[in-house]
Order: sequence, then C-alpha cells, then structure tokens
Amino acid sequence: MLQFDILATEGRARRGRLTLNHGVVQTPIFMPVGTYGTVKGVTPRSLEEMGAQIILGNTFHLWMRPGLDVLQQFGGLHRFENWNRPILTDSGGFQVWSLGEMRKISEEGVKFASPVNGDRLFLTPEISMQIQTILDSDIVMQFDECTPYETRGHLTTESEARFSMELSRRWAVRCKTEFARLENRNALFGIVQGGMFEHLRQESLDALVEIDFPGYAIGGVSVGEPKEEMRRIMAHTPHRLPAHKPRYLMGVGTPEDLVEGVTQGVDLFDCVMPTRNARNGHLFTRFGDLKIRNARHRSDERPLDESCGCYTCRGSTAPDGTVSGGFSRAYLHHLERCGEMLAPMLATIHNLHYYLNLMAEVRLALEQGRFAEFAARFREDRARGV
Repeated sequence: MLQFDILATEGRARRGRLTLNHGVVQTPIFMPVGTYGTVKGVTPRSLEEMGAQIILGNTFHLWMRPGLDVLQQFGGLHRFENWNRPILTDSGGFQVWSLGEMRKISEEGVKFASPVNGDRLFLTPEISMQIQTILDSDIVMQFDECTPYETRGHLTTESEARFSMELSRRWAVRCKTEFARLENRNALFGIVQGGMFEHLRQESLDALVEIDFPGYAIGGVSVGEPKEEMRRIMAHTPHRLPAHKPRYLMGVGTPEDLVEGVTQGVDLFDCVMPTRNARNGHLFTRFGDLKIRNARHRSDERPLDESCGCYTCRGSTAPDGTVSGGFSRAYLHHLERCGEMLAPMLATIHNLHYYLNLMAEVRLALEQGRFAEFAARFREDRARGV
C-alpha cells in the first residue's frame, strides 16, 4: 500500500504525506540507515524520540546474516528488530556493485562470493524481490546495476553508462513482474540511472514511468563524482519525475545536499554520513561542522550546538520535571580521546537528531510558504562556522 498526498509546494519543493503499510511518513524526510537491522549506536526508542519516521534495512547484508530462515520465522524485519514504523530496503544492487572485481554481471543477474563465508551466490531481480518480500519492507527497491563515476581507472563513458542503464531498465521489468507474482502488498520503487549524462537519465526516467511504479528513486549519485556533477544531475532529474508520486534521492548526503535536494523536488533522503561521521568524531551543527577530537575542545564547556534540543546537547527531563543538562564539548572530547564507546553513541544521537530536526524545519517552512527564506538563512548559518 502506498498513498502520497502533496500538502504544499514552493517552487519545485514539496511538502507531502506518504502513507505506507506500517504508518504515515511526513515528507521531506531523512531516513537513518540500519544496515544489519540496526541503526548503529542508537536504540529504536531513541530513534522514535528524535523523530525518525522510517529507517532503512540492507537486503544484501540481511540475506547474508542472519539469513532468510530467521527473518521468515519473525515474519519480517519489523518484529525482528522491534521497529513498528515503516522500513525501506535497498535491493542489494549497490552492495554487489561495491564488490568490484569480485562479482560477475550478466543479463540474468550477478554472481559473486559471499564476503561472510566465501560461498558462491547468485543475485537476480527475482531473488531480490523474494528477499524483500520476506523482509516485508514498506518500500521495496528494484534490483539495479549502479552506474559508477569511474570504471577501471577512467571516467565512465557514455556507452558504458548506457549499457548499465539499459540493463537496469530490463531488470526493472523483471522486478515488477516478480513483485506481482509474489502478491507483495507493499510498494516497489523504480531507480533512475544513466550516470552523469542527462539524456540517458531522461531515457531511463521515461522508461520507468512507462513501466509505472508507485514511486521513483534517483540512483548512481554520490559514487565518487565531484559535487558539482552531483548537483547537476540533482537539478536535472527530480522535477521531471511524476509530480503525484514520491521521489527518493539515494545515498545523499550533507545537510547542504538535503536542502538543495528539497529545492529540486526530492521527498526522501538517506545517507550513512550522520552515523558514520559520528563514529569518527565529526559532528554536524546549525553553524557548521565540528571535529570533536581537535585539541581546542579540551576545556570547552559549551554543548555541541546551543540551539539543539537533542539528549547530547540538552539532556533530558525526568517525570518530576527535573532537567539534567547535556554534555560539554570538553567531555565529548575526553571520551573520544579515551576511546570510550559512549563517545560515538552520543555523537550519533546528536547527528541524527540534527538531520531529522533539519527536515522538520524544512517541512514547517514549506507549510508556511517561507522555504526560500529558510534555505537562505540555513546556508548563511552553516557558513558561519563553529
């Protein structure tokens, strides 16, 4: 089931509501990435408290571990990881792509060795649909061939990008056929490919619209290309997708990328950046990025971001109304330098809260008809630095 309602627009930007089998998602939204059935460093309860409405699961890795027998026993991923809100799962295509020379692509699918135990495996569009049906993800992604920015040391040529795009297009048809055969009642999204070539993007888009998916994603960005190249594709593709269906920009990105994506008509985002960067002491704030390991934070009593309401910055309120303060930069610096596991946990809470709160502010600005003003102020604040 999928229903998408557009509640407000400003330019190409949209404020929407996405209804799925496991709940309602207010868009634009950022989706935290939970590769192995968990968003690293935070509990499901913390995710709910910070406003996460939908999270990701990784088809490839969950297929490897714990395996389909366990997931089928639990009736899918929701009960297994104790998350009762919507879940989107990728198709496994990106993970297979990242194996590089360890995989062999054919018209039928992809052969590769399991990175877990070395078993020879074969992933096809049909198998991807079967796995995601067992996962019972609310949004299922088509199996695609991710077009790289570089191929064997050289920039991907137009002919290489076309071959990849057309293969993904044929796989999209097979995915939809198998999805229907399985009588999956969730939503299947097609993925626009075509590399850095706008005319190939348009061909891919037109073909997928003809196949008629409930929603569409833009893949093959944030795969090593310069930022200006990604922005060029971001400006070209989203607004050309059907206006009445949700649009998802895969694997992007920085806070600036998210606001720019909304400006160009994107509704859904995901990226490992807030969690991965948190584990490396890289924090996002309203006024720029902060590297907590730097010596200048050694005795700084301020929170990471004085405007932030997350547990790391603000603390929490007890049932009796008592407020416990947040954590200082000095304390977080100390935890990082000592290698304490609390450091990435608190950093992850902050980064995810920042991303989710940014999207909440974007939605409010769109509702109030002041998104352009908000975006300009956002860029000014981020450029100020911490």
